Amino acid sequence: MQVCLKHTLPLLYLLCSVHWLRSQDLAPRAYIITPIHSNAITLTYSFNSGSLIFDGGTPISNASARVNVSVLSYSHSLRFFGRTASFLATVPYGIGNFHGTVMGSETNAYRSGLLASAFRFSVNLKGGPAMDLQDFLKWHQKTLVGASLKVVPPSGQYDPTRLINYGANRWSFKPEVGISQRWHHWVLDTYAAVWFFTTNDEFFSRNLYNPGVTAQTESPVGAFEEHLSYDVKRRLWASLDGNFWLGGRTSLNGTEDINTLQRNSRVGGTLSVPVSKHQSLKISYANGAYIRYGGNYQTISLAWQYSWLGRPR
Repeated sequence: MQVCLKHTLPLLYLLCSVHWLRSQDLAPRAYIITPIHSNAITLTYSFNSGSLIFDGGTPISNASARVNVSVLSYSHSLRFFGRTASFLATVPYGIGNFHGTVMGSETNAYRSGLLASAFRFSVNLKGGPAMDLQDFLKWHQKTLVGASLKVVPPSGQYDPTRLINYGANRWSFKPEVGISQRWHHWVLDTYAAVWFFTTNDEFFSRNLYNPGVTAQTESPVGAFEEHLSYDVKRRLWASLDGNFWLGGRTSLNGTEDINTLQRNSRVGGTLSVPVSKHQSLKISYANGAYIRYGGNYQTISLAWQYSWLGRPR
């Protein structure tokens, strides 16, 4: 069991944990502001399919996954010490099929259930004072600087006796700073963030293969993101998206596996199309540009959004 825990479990954890899929999303225009008391409900469906890349010395080969994720989101903008701020809550549900050859044996798994929910609070620090609709219509963006904190609690489907779970049984925190610069129809967004993780105190524990308790930790992950978008007309825009992240070595009971370092990048594109006064559709595609360790997924997503103005009742 010592060899299995040291080499196999951390890798299968990445193979089978869908929270890792969501942690490196591409999100254009995340710091562009809206009038205060703006609300939006968004339904997103994404299909993720691809291979997983591991260190050459590990006993895993032909690893792949096909994961369908549906997400319900609600956002609300508000006044925060005279600045524009927003709150976002998301609840995801996933259905996935996983496959891999581990030490010569074919391994397959199917999972269906809730993933970890996420909550994000962001505030504008420069260029976006809190405005009602009348003032917002007269305002023209130049340079926006914002900050946000995303929190992912230990929610979602999790059973410590099972290796494959949709939840992570830990807290995750992502402080981020973002800049958005507009030149007429063009908008350039740049974000820099760090993911921090608490310890999963019961990782694949209390079962036939591991009757004891295994604690898993993960080192911080630095994440950088860039988006260049163009406004065709109001609410109709397209963007080129890219990111890079580094870090995330995992340890089991204090023993670090240096081969689990992530040094990856993804690129993609997004198109947002208005459907009516309150509705819009967003289509996006992303793929791995450089994947040293982890999932090399192609992701296609479609989002429907309904937005309105007014205080929540």
